[in-house]
Amino acid sequence: MKKILETFLGILTAMGGFVEIGELTFTVNAGSKFHYRLLWVMMLGTIGIMVFCEMAGRIAAVRKLPVFQIVRERTGFSLGLLTLVSASAVCLLTCAAEIGAIAMIWQLLSGWPYRALILLALAFLLLSVWFLSFRWIERVFGLGGLLLIVYIVTALKLAPDWGTLAAGLVPTLPDRGSGQLTVYAFFAVALLSSIMLPYETYFYASGGIEDEWKPSDITLNRVIVLIGFTLGALLSVSLLVLGSEFFGAREIEIARPGSAALAPAWQLGQHGLLIALLGMFFAFAGAAIETALSAAYNLAQFFGWPWGKHRAPAQAPRFALCWIVVFVLAALVVSTGVDPVQVVEYSIVFSIVILPLTYLPLMLVAGDKRVMGQHVNGPLAATLGWGYFVIITLAAIAAIPLMILTHGGEG
Repeated sequence: MKKILETFLGILTAMGGFVEIGELTFTVNAGSKFHYRLLWVMMLGTIGIMVFCEMAGRIAAVRKLPVFQIVRERTGFSLGLLTLVSASAVCLLTCAAEIGAIAMIWQLLSGWPYRALILLALAFLLLSVWFLSFRWIERVFGLGGLLLIVYIVTALKLAPDWGTLAAGLVPTLPDRGSGQLTVYAFFAVALLSSIMLPYETYFYASGGIEDEWKPSDITLNRVIVLIGFTLGALLSVSLLVLGSEFFGAREIEIARPGSAALAPAWQLGQHGLLIALLGMFFAFAGAAIETALSAAYNLAQFFGWPWGKHRAPAQAPRFALCWIVVFVLAALVVSTGVDPVQVVEYSIVFSIVILPLTYLPLMLVAGDKRVMGQHVNGPLAATLGWGYFVIITLAAIAAIPLMILTHGGEG
């Protein structure tokens, strides 16, 4: 019974933690601009994050190896350090965007000054990580993020054409003469990156070690990844439906995360608005915590420091100092007045750039029978892994030129 409950909670937290500010804004705007033409990218990204998180979780269960210990061992100190610095910068930017988004949500609910709410959000996040255990962090914010199911309800009430929606699983280009091809390509790369954010893999693998997974938990790992991420993808699809049927029909582009709550408010009234805003708060707060902890995990694992939420701060002082510093720096970034949505755009573009550097070492370890023994990658995992490595490498090459050419997707 305990194992069944653990699996059920793991699935729910994976679902509730699937959407953050970057995926929310890019998905809604992708639906608004291109209707369902980018649904295939969302399917591609969901399978991709499943592939690499399953590998990371399996390695954590079998060998207790976190991602950045693998990166250093497999790529060497110099290339590993480059990956570490890049990953830390992306985690910092993402954390900053999430803190800014939390302040925006609270401002809509309270009317208080934005910068004061940034300080309150910083204090709330610091206290949450300081006092909550790893398991309770996952449960509180993952389960709270399930309030985003209100978007699925809203999408169903909008009654999309299911045949047209399903047709989006087949790649199609924008209409000829629309001049939107490069923007379409930018959104394709950005959506792929927003779903396959590398911090999710760092956090997931470290979480498996925090939860003391063993080889017998490999099945648990696969169930959580397959079912939890699939259900999380349904939330993303509902955002695409809202983008197409509600925002696109009214020619509205999301510039603030809170604007996404307009659709539930329109369909479900004040209760729909409140549930959507609360769901976004939990999702964004969870993502801020995951990114700050991921940065701390990465630094500690790379340099061999004691780490983990299962240790008191006095037992892992450099690890604790790292996540505190990340939160403070992230709050300072958005306190300058920079737009959190623009910050997350940059973080998502640079996330795809570092994906190959993160996932290649995972592939090498997961495919090494000397390390993994009977739990080495099978033919399916190996084929999918190397296939996705080619895809993310091509996306990484294209990401920055597309961002420059399209002015961040504005055309």
